[in-house]
Parts: sequence; structure tokens; C-alpha cells
Amino acid sequence: MPVDRYAAFSRAPSLPATSVQEIVPDDAADIAHVSLALNVATPGNLRVTTLDGDVVDIEVAAGVAFPLRVSRVWATGTTATGIRALY
Repeated sequence: MPVDRYAAFSRAPSLPATSVQEIVPDDAADIAHVSLALNVATPGNLRVTTLDGDVVDIEVAAGVAFPLRVSRVWATGTTATGIRALY
């Protein structure tokens, strides 16, 4: 399970990001840290595992920070590209 840098805070999507990491979707591996939000370069679908363990498909627009705490971005089911996790 990735480290949750925000475990001591209430679930507040308004917390500002202090770091950004490129995400390569992977069906077998979690990302290094739980995200604060996601951003994509091209719109599409993201299949993710949320911090609480739900596997869901979400539709995301390009250039918008989508406030979602995820531990994995799946390759299968993901069509959006240029995925960035905000921390």
C-alpha cells in the first residue's frame, strides 16, 4: 500500500498540491504515494483504485485537477493520457 502523506489531515481536496508526478498506468502496481488529485493532458477514462479500495472508472477532462485520492491507476480501462498525480 502506498504511503498516505495526508493521513493526519481531514479529507480536504482544497489542500494545495506541492508536488506532481507522472503516472504510468499499471494493472499490477500501486503508485508510490496516494494522490491528492489527478490531472490529464487528454480527456478520457481512468480506471483507478481509490484510497478506500474501490475500483472505479471515471471520466476526466483535460487540464482540470480532479480531486480524487487514488492508490492505483489501471492500464486496462484507462484511455486518458498524460496522467499526473498531484501531491
